[in-house]
Amino acid sequence: MNLRAELEETRTATLRYFALPDAQLDRTYGPGKWSVRIILNHLADSEVVFHYRIKRVLSQPNQVIWATAQDDWARALDYATAPLDLAQRVYVANREAIIHLAGRYPRSREISFVHSEMGLRTLADEFEKVAWHNRNHLDQIVRALA
Repeated sequence: MNLRAELEETRTATLRYFALPDAQLDRTYGPGKWSVRIILNHLADSEVVFHYRIKRVLSQPNQVIWATAQDDWARALDYATAPLDLAQRVYVANREAIIHLAGRYPRSREISFVHSEMGLRTLADEFEKVAWHNRNHLDQIVRALA
């Protein structure tokens, strides 16, 4: 599957879960793991971070991009009670922008940056990470709802 198709497919699959009833949103995929609600809020903020990173690398190549502490974000931004309708809009807007940029920069393997934890990466790596990250959390949601 090509990158844009994967980004679109994971977006479509993710959007189904924003409308779940509270009982399902509060389910987790294991003891001490995030609930579906927290995962969805995390995905929305992650799209913002990925979108920012991609734009920054496009406009200022060879940057150092710092990792984010996802558990700190979830706790400090109270993902357990954050409004999912807002998170859904944030997720969609940023994913649409990422899909647009993925299609616009086919030579993204030639654009590099340094990630504070992963080292030297390319813009293509970051686009692929968006899809992988989303797919990973979709798998967690499916396990939580099983």
